[in-house]
Amino acid sequence: MISDGLLAAARALRYWETRQQVLAHNLANVDTPGFKGERVFARLVEDRLVEAHSATDMSTGPLSPTGRPLDLALEGPGFFVVETPDGERLTRGGAMRIDESGRLVTEAGYPLLGDNGPLVLPPGTVDIDATGMVRVDSREIGRLRVEAAPEGVTLLREAGGLYRPDALRIPMDPARRKVRQGMIEASNVSAIESMVDMLTVQRSFAAVQNSVRVIDEVMATVANDLGRVG
Repeated sequence: MISDGLLAAARALRYWETRQQVLAHNLANVDTPGFKGERVFARLVEDRLVEAHSATDMSTGPLSPTGRPLDLALEGPGFFVVETPDGERLTRGGAMRIDESGRLVTEAGYPLLGDNGPLVLPPGTVDIDATGMVRVDSREIGRLRVEAAPEGVTLLREAGGLYRPDALRIPMDPARRKVRQGMIEASNVSAIESMVDMLTVQRSFAAVQNSVRVIDEVMATVANDLGRVG
């Protein structure tokens, strides 16, 4: 029974440790545009042991106006598509710029893709409407690719706010898109809520550690008493 208690305590410590790691990562990205927080939940295994599992919270973060015409946000579902050295990736981060080749790229330099590949913009006034159509001085340059993941599909998170697309990803109909020019989607992580959660995790971790010490003392007492009887 004592060994069962130690096993349960070890699993509980691992659960709280995982929650703390995820919370720390979320807090580190609280100011990252388009960042989606990770949520940890407990799952009961073997009818009595707790195991940590996580999932990405894909809810939309607050949209903030920036006044910069190359900043883009998506209101509602969907992702922008970018080209990286490892292939196409999805992102909600919309802080864009124009590189030395005239391409519309992310802060990391990844080209933002349109229906016909990277968007190369000539000099002029850039206008991007809600459907993702990009115009420069009223001349149509191309339409942004906006895609969604199929329902029930979990996207693999990568560094830099990127997600590896599923093979069954769905192009969004232009009429359903809500591209917002001159705005940025903030992280959907609440710094205050995360700090409160961090305090809860630390207290819970300390409580489980204390229970482990108690069990260890009981085991030592039992071992010593049995040794004297023998």
